[in-house]
Amino acid sequence: MIQSLKLVLAQVQGSPIPDENLAAARDAAPKAAALGADLVVFPEMFMALPAPDRGLAEIAEPLDGPFVGALAALASECNLNIVAGIWESVPDETRVFNSAIVISAQGEFLAVYRKLHLFDALNVRESDSMIQGDSVPPMVTVKGFHIGFAICHDLRFPELFRSLALRGAHLIVVPSAWYSGPLKEDHYLTLLKARAIENTLYVGGADQTGGEFCGRTSLFDPYGVPIAGAGEGPALVLGEISLARLDEVRSKVPTLRQCRLELFRG
Repeated sequence: MIQSLKLVLAQVQGSPIPDENLAAARDAAPKAAALGADLVVFPEMFMALPAPDRGLAEIAEPLDGPFVGALAALASECNLNIVAGIWESVPDETRVFNSAIVISAQGEFLAVYRKLHLFDALNVRESDSMIQGDSVPPMVTVKGFHIGFAICHDLRFPELFRSLALRGAHLIVVPSAWYSGPLKEDHYLTLLKARAIENTLYVGGADQTGGEFCGRTSLFDPYGVPIAGAGEGPALVLGEISLARLDEVRSKVPTLRQCRLELFRG
C-alpha cells in the first residue's frame, strides 16, 4: 500500500481582526476535511494582519491563548491537523514572535516554530515589531510523514531547508505573507521550487492574498514538479504526496547522501 498524505494549503485574504480570521478558518477547515485532507496549512500572520492603529503586542497572545484554543477545538471537530501563523506574546516585551503553531487532529498542541529570518528589506522592517527566533524548526510526524516548517522570508536561506532535510524531513510547509512587487511573485515560486529540488523533498507555501500580498500558493514535489497551485484569489489548494515518489526521486538523485559537509564546517 502506497503511503500518502493529503494536505490543503489555504490561500486566504486576512483581516486585522482575529475573530474574522477564525471565521475564515471555520469555513475552510470543514471544506478541507471534506476533500479528504489530513492537514490544512494557513498563512503567516493568520491571527491578524498588522494594522497602523494597533501594535502587534496588542494583538499577540500566549500559546495557550484563546486564538490557538479556538484552532485546537476546530482541529478536533474536523479531525484535521492544523498549521497556522500567529503573533505570540513575549512577557515584558513590546515586540512579539512571528510564530507558526501545529495542532494535531485530536486538538493537541504539538509544536511552535518562531521565524528565524525577519524581513528587513524593501522598506519593510519586521525587526521593529518582531523578535527573531533562536531555535531550529521542529518536526512533527503525520501519517508517517516527517514535516518541517519555515516562514515566508526563510525561503531565502537554503541552509534552514537543508538542515531539515538532513534531519529526515519529507515535507516542509511554509506559511507566508509574501508581498507583491517587481519580480516578487517570481521569487516566491522559484524559491519554493528550488528548495524542493535541492533537498529532494516536498515543499508547500500557503500565502496570504489580497491587498499587498501576491498569493500563488503552491506545492512542489521532490523533483520540482508542481502538484497544485493557486492564482491571486482565495483558494484551497489540495495536493497529495507520497513516500514512494520521494524514495523514487532520492534514488535517482541522491544529493543528500552526497553532501560534503565536512568541508564546510567552520
